[in-house]
Formats: sequence, C-alpha cells, structure tokens
Amino acid sequence: MTTKRRTLELELLAPARDADIGIEAINHGADAVYIGGPGFGARASAGNSVADIDRLCRHAHRFGAKIFVTLNTILRDDELEPARQMAWDVHRAGADALIVQDMGLLAMDLPPLQLHASTQCDIRTLEKARFLAQSGFDQIVLARELTLPQIQQIASALPDTVIEFFIHGALCVAYSGQCYVSHAHTGRSANRGDCSQACRLPWTVTDTQGRIVAHEKHVLSMKDNNQSANLAALVDAGVRSFKIEGRYKDMGYVKNITAHYRQLLDEVLEGRPGLRRASSGHTRLFFTPDPDRNFNRGSTDYFVNGRQIDIGAFDTPKHAGLPLGWVTGLGASHVDVQLEDGVGALNNGDSITWFDLQGELRGVQINTAQALEAGEAPSRFRVEPKEPVAQLTDLRKGTVLMRNRDMAWERTLRKASSERRIAVDLHLAETADGLCLSATDEDGHHAQATLSHALQPAQQPERAEAALREGLAKLGTTVFEAREVSLALRQPWFVPAGALNALRREAIAALEAEREACRERLRPTPPVEPPVPYPEDTLSYLANVYNRKARDFYARHGVQVIEAAYESHEALGESSLMITKHCVRYSLSLCPKQAKGVTGVQGTVKAEPLTIRHGDETYTLRFDCKPCEMHVVGRLRKNVIQQARREEKLAAATAQPIEFYRTRPAAPRPGA
Repeated sequence: MTTKRRTLELELLAPARDADIGIEAINHGADAVYIGGPGFGARASAGNSVADIDRLCRHAHRFGAKIFVTLNTILRDDELEPARQMAWDVHRAGADALIVQDMGLLAMDLPPLQLHASTQCDIRTLEKARFLAQSGFDQIVLARELTLPQIQQIASALPDTVIEFFIHGALCVAYSGQCYVSHAHTGRSANRGDCSQACRLPWTVTDTQGRIVAHEKHVLSMKDNNQSANLAALVDAGVRSFKIEGRYKDMGYVKNITAHYRQLLDEVLEGRPGLRRASSGHTRLFFTPDPDRNFNRGSTDYFVNGRQIDIGAFDTPKHAGLPLGWVTGLGASHVDVQLEDGVGALNNGDSITWFDLQGELRGVQINTAQALEAGEAPSRFRVEPKEPVAQLTDLRKGTVLMRNRDMAWERTLRKASSERRIAVDLHLAETADGLCLSATDEDGHHAQATLSHALQPAQQPERAEAALREGLAKLGTTVFEAREVSLALRQPWFVPAGALNALRREAIAALEAEREACRERLRPTPPVEPPVPYPEDTLSYLANVYNRKARDFYARHGVQVIEAAYESHEALGESSLMITKHCVRYSLSLCPKQAKGVTGVQGTVKAEPLTIRHGDETYTLRFDCKPCEMHVVGRLRKNVIQQARREEKLAAATAQPIEFYRTRPAAPRPGA
C-alpha cells in the first residue's frame, strides 16, 4: 500500500495497554492501534511481549487494520542494539510501523517498517515536519498546541505524508519532548517513559514582590483534550490519522472512546466521497458511547481554535464525575440522596464526589445503595458509604453530589459490547456435478468453493429455497456478515444441512485466505539523498540527543553545534525545564495583552516572572510574549546529580563517554 493511497483514508488510531485491549479497540472501530513492545516505549509500565504483539496483529489484519509499535524513548548507546533487535522482533510478529523519537535509530539496520514520528519529536513548524518527511518518516503527529491554520499549512505542503493529530485524552502541559521537570526533580525522565507528572501537583504562585497570586492551585494541570466538535474541520485541514491518547487506560475507556469517535468519523465520511475509512468492516455497538463517563478532568479543544482562557483544570486533576443530585439527610452510618431528573439509579459500589468548603474534591465509595421509593425509576436513595459518615469532610444536607464511578456502566462495558463484521455477497450456482459458492467481500476480494453432490428436487420448494439462503447466511463467529445471498438454480434443490455448512465454511476460509494474501504491508519511504539540511545548525539540550548515532545523524544533516540531552546532566545551572503554550498569566487574567485598551489597567500589567512552589520545590515562570510561550525554569536536584554520577562510574568500565559538538568544527585549511 502506498503512502498516496493512505492520504485518501481517515484512520482512527486507538491506544492499547495490552493485546486484549487492542483487540477490543479493533472490535469497536479502530483502524489502527498503537501499543508498546517489550521495551523502549514512552509508557514505561505498558510493555508487551512479542507473542502478544503477534496475537494482536493477527486479529487486526483480518480487518485490514494496522498495528503501530512504540519505540519512542531516547536511547543510551548501550540500548541501541537491543532496540534494533526489538524492532526486528515486532516486524516478524507482523507490526506495521514503528513510532520513533530517537533519530539514532535511523542510522541503524532497521526492518522494512514504516517510521512514524512520535509526539516526543515536538513537531510545531512546517520546517521540522518537512525535514522529518524527507528523512524517512511516512506519518507525523503534530504538536497538540497547533491551530487549524497551522495544521493546514503543514498538511498542504506535505501531501504525501500522513498527518496525525491527537483528538482525545490527557494533555501534557508542555510541548511533548520539551519537559524535564520530572527528571530534574526525581531523576525519572519523561523522554524515557517515566514521567512523575509534577504538572498535576498543587502549586502556590507568587509574584516578584512575594505576593500570593494563587494558593495551592493545580496551575500546570490541563483539562482533557476533546476534539469531538472539530473533526470535520480537522479533516478539511488535512489531518488523516485521528489519535486517541491513553496507553495506560483501561478496557472500558478504550471501548467507549474508540466507539464514540468511530461514530463521529463515519458521519464525517458520509459527506466526503473522496475519502474512505482506513480498514474494513462495520462496527455494531451494544451500548451508547459517552466520553463524559470515563475519567476526565473536564474537556477543552486546547488551541485548535485559538488560545482559550479555560484550558486548565486548576481546582483538581481528579475526575469529579457527572452530576448526581444532592444530600437530603445524614445518619450515623448513612446518607440520603435525591437524584437529579434523568439520572440513573445508584448502585452498590458506585463512587460519589463533592467539593468541600475549601474547594477540594472529596469522594467516597458506596457500600450499599437502597431505593427509598417503589417503581422502576426511583429518585431517592439511602446509601451506606465505606467510610464513617462523620469522617466525610463537609458532607452535609444540601451538598451537591457527582458520581465518578457508575457500576451499571462498568458492567455494560465488561460484557461483549460490540461486533465488527465485513460485508460479503454470497452467490450459489449449479455446476455439472453439484454446486459452487462464490464469496465477494466489500473490498472486492473473491473466493469460491465447490461441492460435488447429486442434486435432488426439494419436496417443498419454497421452504428449501429459504433454507438455502438461511444456511448460507449463517456466518457465526467469522469476521463476515452476509450482505446479499443470491441463488442461480434451475429449481430449489434439497441440500443436506451438513453439506451446505461445509461448503459455506470452505468458501469463507478461502475468502479470508485471499484477503491475507492480498494484504500489503506498509512500505517505508527511503530518506532523501544526499541528506537534507536540518532547519537549524545548532542544537541545545532541547533536541534530546542522547547517543552517538543520534549525534552523527544531526551532523550528517548539517548541524554544527550539538549539545547533549538534559538526561546527560551537562546542564547543571538554571535551565528551561518545561516549555509550554499554556500561560499561567493569561489563565489568571494577568497577561499584558489582555489589559490592552482597558482604562486604568493598560500599561500597569507586565509579563514579569512568577514563582511556583510545592513543598521544597520552587521554579520560576518566565514569559516569552513574542511566540506566546511560558518557560518553567529550575535546576537539577543535587541528589539526582549524585545518583547519576554513581551510575556513570559503574558504566565507565564498559561504555565510552559520548563527545558532543560544543563548538562549531573548525573550517578545513585551504589545500588540506
């Protein structure tokens, strides 16, 4: 399959923590799944064996769906060869592409797999996107911070490259690949799949005079991404792969969110005859998808439609849940609840939440829930929480309640909640010595099977014809569903059920074998030769160059000064530990641009630095107003440096230290 054909397809790309979740993502409508292999994925605790990758690939390929394996951490020199071997292992298991961050891999003997540029590559500009496309990447995921016009500019300039964009899930506040707070604080590197998520902590913000601007607020915590309302606009802008975040998420999340976007994308496709979905089959759901029922911090479309003031989840990084009702009374061991109109019944095991008087989210799980009135839809319940009522902070009569765990909903998604079928037309015809069954699927693949059998007239012709049609359409647990059954017979014949079943099974098996024989693996695009120049000739630690091959890659592409990655611990002073499009000043209505034209305010608000503090951690917020970006500035903790030095001494006996180009190479002497 060529890349040009793929740019005519819309791909729903779902996450999978493991193979079982990946299989359900396919069943609920995903055209592709991204999943971690045995190692080197940007979710350290979401690895999978090669055998599980193989199992997932076999299921996905039956529908023409694809499996992309994440190999998107930055790598030490001693990890390059194991990473290369893993790439070959997952290729043999059937993987269709590798998702990559470390450019050192491009200098290695990789299998003939497509390379997709990870979100960690921080693709914000046309120049960066074009460079990656010319360096061998067939699919690139753009930064989540881009607007529709910026996306369209890149997509228009790269018509043969598949443009991928995140449409749902948790948002990293930093440009992906540009956050080092976790490593500076704990030694756990986000670029190596082990982020400590300091951005979700509560921070106290003070100005240059020490005045508190915000107290214990989650000012670096973003709401969750939800582009449900923007899919058509993203298609028009040139996005072709629609990515759902969540390789740590559970089965219920993946089922629900995949099904939600499958329905929305199918609606978009109905109005765009020049585009098609990127895999085969139709998904039939046994539930109504609702993204609000999964863990979320509220929703935002981030910067797609320009800068918004309400992108932050400053009050809590937790899932508050959906509106439930309010407290009508309390006893020593129970709470009486009145449900809002239209809210489903409370269940044993549900969890309820509320905000205390300080605005902090509180919650408790319900042990038992008993209706206080008869009928099919009771609205009053008495619940016994798992904790003593007296210990439930600020829970009192009149308190507004939410529900962030609904056991009825969870039970729905634990069961079989969808089926996916490929349409097939079946045609039964007579032959000289019996019958021939032809099967043609929705993609045009064709197969047939024959049955040598003496044909006998049926005693009840109408009943016999109905039996033939019904028997042929019984496709059971196959991936097919009969769309049309036609008979080309001189008369209805009597065919024993066993013989008809065997004929059908043989034809369907031949059709599935034909589909597999015709399946083409994604072919990688070779890099442009000679190597194209990188957009810049100097790279700081922000380029995440962590091994010799990555260093040499950039040198071949014309970069003259190459700093080591932050994880190399060469940047010991104050550094930008996070670069983000989110601006705390703007979100707190302290941006100088917001004050323009406001009488008495214009000119008095300046983009001076702010300080944020959590425990013994203090960072400076600096504001770069020209690109409208914020930098979180700090330095490595001493214990992180000490631990790194100990590890370096242990490795010194077997590893050669990496030398980087800290100055521009001297120009060669004339005649040399």
